[in-house]
Amino acid sequence: MTVDQPTVGILHPGSMGAAVAACAAPRAASVLWCEAGRSTASATRAAQAGLTPVAALPELLERSDIVISLCPPAAAEDLARDVADCDFTGVYVEANAISPERAQRIAGLLEPGAVVVDGGVVGSPPVRGKAPSLYLSGPAAATERIEVLFAGTAVRTVALGTEIGKASALKLAYASFQKTSRVLVALAVGMAREHGVDQELIEVASRRTDSYLSEPQYIATTAARAWRWGPELEEAADTLAAAGLPPEMLRAAASTLARWHDAKDDGELTLADALDRLAQP
Repeated sequence: MTVDQPTVGILHPGSMGAAVAACAAPRAASVLWCEAGRSTASATRAAQAGLTPVAALPELLERSDIVISLCPPAAAEDLARDVADCDFTGVYVEANAISPERAQRIAGLLEPGAVVVDGGVVGSPPVRGKAPSLYLSGPAAATERIEVLFAGTAVRTVALGTEIGKASALKLAYASFQKTSRVLVALAVGMAREHGVDQELIEVASRRTDSYLSEPQYIATTAARAWRWGPELEEAADTLAAAGLPPEMLRAAASTLARWHDAKDDGELTLADALDRLAQP
């Protein structure tokens, strides 16, 4: 393990995690992932990304200079506790869609043994020409290492300063608009369909190229991702409440997304199916 060519561990290789880890590979000595408790789908993604498997979390942490956590928001804190229990001493990039307060709690769990960098990914996984941004906040030397790791790759890094929580706040602020907007599209098209004017609504919206209403086909994709987006909006609602702003709209959007819980990662879902599930969960 060296600073110039660090060993990187990814927790865990979901669609975003595997793609981000693959981007780190050219500047890393190796990129590790932990097989314990992971699905065959995770194993397939890891293999396609060229990641090196290890049997258990302690081995990954012992070998890694940098660990990147990209998991469902609800699991972020428990995962950080597992890492803390192993006395990890490298750089821990908390890149999940969680509130700034949770990011700060996670930093408290891992410091001073580890150095924590708050991260927020905005955009789609870096595959097929997509280029997401990874926003970073935390100790300058550690954020610089992450910037070097992804320099020249499809992952664009942006440093926001040294305060843990800034990157998480930016991620959730963007998600608050972008993902709630998708939910509102589903509600609008669902209402119009009930009265037989859904095609007319889409035609009206198509005159505005910047309107999500002109992309009704994305409703099915929203439904398939609802299991992840709902908890993310709950995190954003917590952040609004902490700032003295009303969280009810985002909580309502999360509640709407919960109606699609059974559509998890269903790539065959149609627009009509998604709207039917929304109306009759």
